[in-house]
Amino acid sequence: MHARSFSSLLCVLLWFPIADAFFMHGLIRCQPISKHECVYLEQVYFNKRLIGQYNSSLGKYTSYVEYTKEVVEYLNNRPSLEKKKKDIEKCRSHLSKLEFLSTPVKPYVRLSSAEADSGRHPRVLVCNVYNFYPKHIRVTWLRDGKKTTSDVTSTDEMANGNWLYHIHSHLEYTPRLGEKITCVVEHASFKDPQLYDWDPMSESEKKKFAVGTAGLLLGLVVLIAGGVQYKRSTTGRELVPTG
Repeated sequence: MHARSFSSLLCVLLWFPIADAFFMHGLIRCQPISKHECVYLEQVYFNKRLIGQYNSSLGKYTSYVEYTKEVVEYLNNRPSLEKKKKDIEKCRSHLSKLEFLSTPVKPYVRLSSAEADSGRHPRVLVCNVYNFYPKHIRVTWLRDGKKTTSDVTSTDEMANGNWLYHIHSHLEYTPRLGEKITCVVEHASFKDPQLYDWDPMSESEKKKFAVGTAGLLLGLVVLIAGGVQYKRSTTGRELVPTG
């Protein structure tokens, strides 16, 4: 017997004049209790009050008000009660999906800098947070270790279309020598807030620095090698006086 039949029987039983309006609804729920087990529930409410339910852990219907006892007794003596095992198995088959939805996914965070559109500050720092789950997340900024809210704008959490989300927070700023700017991300996938410090050296500057360093090291190696070769060539020679 399904919850709809349960509700139909109760509707017949409850069809009597009352000053207040009638409101009845039924719920069918799969309530996980572990990774491999769940409780299957069929619940019927009348005027927001639970009046009866089927609970798979009990294996029967239960009445919570006097006027549903006869209906519950009738349902518990029906052979169709055994068919509830199929509903329980169907409930268990969805546990893997429920487990996926309850497992947080860590975000990927990337900081980038660009020219600001407004004239108040020349630069804008963007904290891009990608591919996280669940949706709720908090992104804030620190300047030299102190929280700042001025000149900060953020987008809402936006869905990727694959159960994951992304968000972007912008901080307009004027670069100052030695200032430390940090993006702070708080999410269910982290035990503690994660700090992401901005490295003011751009990618192009990093490449130039790497090329320059490599050239300097190469020149140093050549210089040392030349000095060693010269020393070897002069070792053992005897100077003969002239005149």
